[in-house]
Amino acid sequence: AREPSSRVRFALGYGAGFLFWFGLTPWIQWTLVRHADVPAAGAWAIFILLCLAKAVQLGVFAALAGSLMNVPRFGIPGVAALWVVVEWTQNYTGFEWLNLGNAAGDMSLPLRLAPVTGVWGISFAFALMSAVIAALLLRQRFASLWLFPLLGIFLLPELPAPERGDKTVVVVQPNIDNETVWSGELQTRTEEQMARLSLSLVGPKSPADMIVWPEIPGPFYENDPRFAELLSGVARTAQAGLLTGAVGRNPNGRPLNSALLLGPDGTKISRYDKVNLVPFGEFVPWPFGSVTDKISTGAGDFVPGAKATVSRVGGHHIGAFICYESVYASYVRRFAADGAEALFNLSNDSWYGKTSARYQHLQIVRMRAAENHRWIIRATNDGVSAVIDPAGRILRTEPEFREASARMRYAYRQDLTFYTRFGDWFVALCALLTAGLLFLPKALR
Repeated sequence: AREPSSRVRFALGYGAGFLFWFGLTPWIQWTLVRHADVPAAGAWAIFILLCLAKAVQLGVFAALAGSLMNVPRFGIPGVAALWVVVEWTQNYTGFEWLNLGNAAGDMSLPLRLAPVTGVWGISFAFALMSAVIAALLLRQRFASLWLFPLLGIFLLPELPAPERGDKTVVVVQPNIDNETVWSGELQTRTEEQMARLSLSLVGPKSPADMIVWPEIPGPFYENDPRFAELLSGVARTAQAGLLTGAVGRNPNGRPLNSALLLGPDGTKISRYDKVNLVPFGEFVPWPFGSVTDKISTGAGDFVPGAKATVSRVGGHHIGAFICYESVYASYVRRFAADGAEALFNLSNDSWYGKTSARYQHLQIVRMRAAENHRWIIRATNDGVSAVIDPAGRILRTEPEFREASARMRYAYRQDLTFYTRFGDWFVALCALLTAGLLFLPKALR
């Protein structure tokens, strides 16, 4: 706000943006070295290029925020609205990760905003507090008055109360090494391992409603008759629905990262094809395609699916989204809006080793539960497998980096939150406020 040059403000924000992404996502460099066979120096170069590209957004924020902070009366909420708009643009810049509002995962009061505004309203609240502090340092009179609207959070409904859940899911965590060199014998042994883990916790006196396998880092193809018969046999023996990751094919034969759903009678109910693919994992975003191959090469270049899929199993409707799709709030809400009464997240975070990425990912998934008031059952290859309640609370997790299966409780819900119904309405409101404050004063001069 003290700097008159927008170019200098951009440079300040750009530097801050670079430090932000460099500090938040160093696991990208590790992943490139470990799984893409990129030399350490080259991986650092690619990671730095990514940070330099992503830093543009915070540079734009700083350039515009400096002007907004000097707008009489409404500059402070204008800056918070601008933050939300810039944060929302990550959806369209190739890599979306950890919005500011995700920090509220364990804060029951600001989390009340999630079912109304989505994560964006929480980001706005945190950014508003920061803008007030900046305004006080600038000796702007009455700046702290902008904190009073936040008291309205107390008037919002409380988060859903804790409950045990009346349904049972068996979550399978196979702990398969991503670097496995597959053979027919090994694949058969792995399939038998998955079946054993599934059925070891199911019996006449311990029935289950669902069995969930994760996104599997192996050659498990939908059109493989042996794999299909294995899935059918597990579902029939357990008398439970079975949801698993697999590789599907589109009409042109191109591979799809898919989730297969079978009914208790062993018949296939549906297949969901992942729509939002992972940068560097399932495709390489521009302009890095000539620098490195994608990490996940086992099935060739994945192509995206077409739409969210909600399926009926056991008398209820469910939706399954795959791994990285959890970062897209406006996409995950479609499953609940289309009738999903519980959500399942199939993931393989073993690409990230023992880095912070898997815990960041879990934090993101929790927000999707709170936004839509839906239980989320998260099955991962080697952790963090978990069950999350409609308030975003983690009720149970499985130890990481080990073969395991666990019976977890969950429930179905049919209520629709305001955010589920109307999506990113708050982002649109922030965009209108930002545009009005930036352009209207100039037009009136």
